[in-house]
Amino acid sequence: MGWFTEQHEHFGLKIRVTKKLFESKNLQHIQIYETSGFGKMLVLDGAIQLTEEDETFYHEMLVHVPMLTHKNPKKVLVIGGGDGGCVREVLKHEPDEVVMVEIDKDVINACRKFIGIDKGALNDSRVSIINEDGIAFVKNTSERFDVLIVDGTDPNPVSKSLVEKSFYEACSKITEVFNTQSQSPFIQKDFFRDIYRNMVGFREKRVYLSYVPTYPLGLWSFIVAANSKLTLDLHAIKQRFGERRIETKHYTPELHIASFTVPRWVEKIVKELD
Repeated sequence: MGWFTEQHEHFGLKIRVTKKLFESKNLQHIQIYETSGFGKMLVLDGAIQLTEEDETFYHEMLVHVPMLTHKNPKKVLVIGGGDGGCVREVLKHEPDEVVMVEIDKDVINACRKFIGIDKGALNDSRVSIINEDGIAFVKNTSERFDVLIVDGTDPNPVSKSLVEKSFYEACSKITEVFNTQSQSPFIQKDFFRDIYRNMVGFREKRVYLSYVPTYPLGLWSFIVAANSKLTLDLHAIKQRFGERRIETKHYTPELHIASFTVPRWVEKIVKELD
């Protein structure tokens, strides 16, 4: 078929595609392709959200770091994550309840039909799906959650409310442990700074890094926050990981701890914002 190109101001990423499986334009421009080397690929508004080949690099680091930070996460809120990969990983911890708030039901339906990386997780009886704006949900809910995970897209008209101070303040009132993807601190500096600067209301927050080959230039960041002290204890993480019998492709407890050791230039950005 040709090439799909994700184009940025100073660079682009080209992936060979063999077939377009789905396309629609409603709340977001959704495209799903079969690629020649990365399996199926989801694109929203021109930005690659996942490929089957490396989605675990992202979802496992997004989910297992906050879930293993909590001693016993039984009630989990996921904001976004319509492809189902985040919920799939959350369920490995055997929670009692998972609530997924995804504003775009078309993403959920398309991913279920054409990609299926949730592996049935979105049909699990413990999972409730609410099609609503995430900020409206967190501001209006009376529920509390052990862990809250934001699996959002690049800040755009649909998701920009999920990087505002009022959103993070509302989240801090309903959860013990919070985590969000926070873009590339290298090539998307402004996005990263905005997310870090606006994350208020929590006692402590920490940046950690991972590598996702099909994201902008590969380097990706996350910010975990909590209303108690964030302690990096390899022994405790390994114990919880073993007790919960979690199987992963990418994540390890050792990688969990190592990912918080960030380069000096990232340290500098964070110090400037604190």
